[in-house]
Parts: sequence; C-alpha cells; structure tokens
Amino acid sequence: MSTTRRGALTTGAGAALLLSLAGRAHAGPADRSAGPRLRVAPDGSGDFATVQEAVDATPDRPATPWTIALAPGVYRETVEIPESKTGLTLLGGTGDPRDTVIVHDNAAGTPRPDGSGAYGTSGSATVTARPDGFTARRVTFANDWLRADHPEITGGTQAVAIKVMGDRSLFDRCRFLGHQDTLYADTRHVSLTARQFFHHCYAEGDVDFVFGRATAVFNGCELRTLDRDVDSTPYGFVFAPSTAAGTRYGYLAHRCRVTTTAPAGAYKLARPWVPSSDPGARPGLVVRESLLGDGIDAARPYANMREQYPWQGFFFREHANRGPGAAVADPAERPRLTAAEAAEHTPAAYLGDWRPAVD
Repeated sequence: MSTTRRGALTTGAGAALLLSLAGRAHAGPADRSAGPRLRVAPDGSGDFATVQEAVDATPDRPATPWTIALAPGVYRETVEIPESKTGLTLLGGTGDPRDTVIVHDNAAGTPRPDGSGAYGTSGSATVTARPDGFTARRVTFANDWLRADHPEITGGTQAVAIKVMGDRSLFDRCRFLGHQDTLYADTRHVSLTARQFFHHCYAEGDVDFVFGRATAVFNGCELRTLDRDVDSTPYGFVFAPSTAAGTRYGYLAHRCRVTTTAPAGAYKLARPWVPSSDPGARPGLVVRESLLGDGIDAARPYANMREQYPWQGFFFREHANRGPGAAVADPAERPRLTAAEAAEHTPAAYLGDWRPAVD
C-alpha cells in the first residue's frame, strides 16, 4: 500500500523533472510574482537543494515579498515556515501540481528522534506555514505515513500534510494528500482570525481530513474520501471545523465536489471538533452549490465527535447542493440556509477586504 502511494508521487514528479531539464522552466500561468526569488532543485542545480534551506535564506518581514520557485521533483523533507516570513510564495515548477511534491511521513504517534516523546498532531505536519500572506501555487503537499506500515502505533495515527495558520493564506490549484488529518486549516492563536482561500485544489483523506479553526473558503475544490480496510461505518469525515467562539465564520465549501473511492454511504460530511484546549469553540461549516457524491451518507451526513457537543448545537448548514449524497430524507438531519443566510455566507463575505489573485 505504501509502495503504491510513494511510487505514484515519485513517478509523476520524476517525469516532469526530465522535462524541466530539457528547458521547461518555472515561468508560466502560475507565475504571478515579480519580486526577488530563489530557485530550489533537488538535483542541486538551483540556489538550494531543499525547500527549508530556501525558506531560511529569505529575509524576515521583507518590504517586497519573496518567491521560492521549486523545480519539478519530490522533496522528501519537513518544512517550517516561521511567522516572520510574511508574503512568501511557493511556486510549483510547472502548471501541474503533481509535478512538484513536498512529502514526509511523520504521524502524531511517531517517536521524535531525540527521545522527547511523540510528534503529536501538529508536529506531524510535513509543512507548517505560520506567516500572514503566504501563497502556494500548483504544489502538492503530502504525508505518506500509513497505518498498515506501523502496526506498533495504535494511537496517534493523525498525519498532517500541511498546517496553515496565517491570515490571507492562498492555495491556488494545489493538492493535499494524506489519510487522517490531511489539511489543517488553523490559526496561530485562538484569539486570531485567519482567512484562507483554497482555489481549485484537491484534498484526499479519511478521518477529519479537513480540520481546524481558520476562516477557510474552499472554492471549486475536489474533496476525495478514500476506501479503508475497516468493518464498520462511518469510515471517516470530510470536515471537522473547530471555529473559535470569537470568529464570525468557519469553513465554507463553495461549488466543490465530494468524490470517493469508498462504498456508497461510507462517509459523513462533517462533525464538530471542540478541542480540549478550547471548550468554548463554536464549529461552523457551510456547504453550498456543491456536488456530493454517493460516498456521503445522505440520510445522516453529520455526527458528533463528543456526545456533550452535539452537531445540532453548531452552525452546520447546506444550500443548493446536488448529487446522491445531497438527497434530503429528513430535513432535520440537513439544516438549510435561510435566504438571508445564503446572502451572507459567500466567499466574499468570508474573505472580507481581501481579494486573492488566482488563475
């Protein structure tokens, strides 16, 4: 199973690397930056061979935002982007995010090499992006840790591909690959609001694979639930928002597609996450004008994470969805936006005065 995931990542990026060496460079439809830049290439032909080296080489809080252009290839590393690297862009080397992959394989239960304990969910992230104004275009972020490879880890199977915490974070045509807790759309602190925009992206996983407390808009994205070797349903959940009480908006899925490789009805659309560190959280999710495939349990698309926090007590709403996973059997199980709410819960409202530039 792990060979399949890792082989697919390597094969796709390796073929693109040959094209790059033949003259297919980094400019193109995804290249919107005009400021200073660094070039990273895994074969050593760039300014740096690793993404982390390039991140470390950029200045803190620059007057002009920097771009790190990534040559096609597989970058097997973890990347920490500090809060001070404001306005930084990671730019994929071609027009196809499958060609440029940042991947690692830590899980929450993986022991740290220094013996200080396990990584934990946040520590498992392949990429951690803390700054405001962070942008990624046409890059794949992946965590290829697999449960089947690690039977010794029975708890702590969360394995994050990326944790994003900054305000005005833009992901344009990126991919997020993992299983449990793939995409952590969060904030740096419970008191902060972080607007994040995911434009025509692809995310896959199984348990709570899009989660956190950011104000996040998923626009025109594909969210794919994966088959699992388990004996009961649900196999997992697409969304697990943990919106802080002082944050006006949570997650908005707008004109998205929810697809599956699992049996019909095996997945719930969402459940609310109220972390022990923030018992006052008020998770919020709106899914509107989206295609919900048959992988979603249409009769009961929502569930509780903890019984003391029933999903009905939070703002979980739908509007104008279609597909077999959107069929309404019992209206009480699928709350709808009112007309006034539908006018309010739009990408523009969630993003406020920020209008991200996308292709």
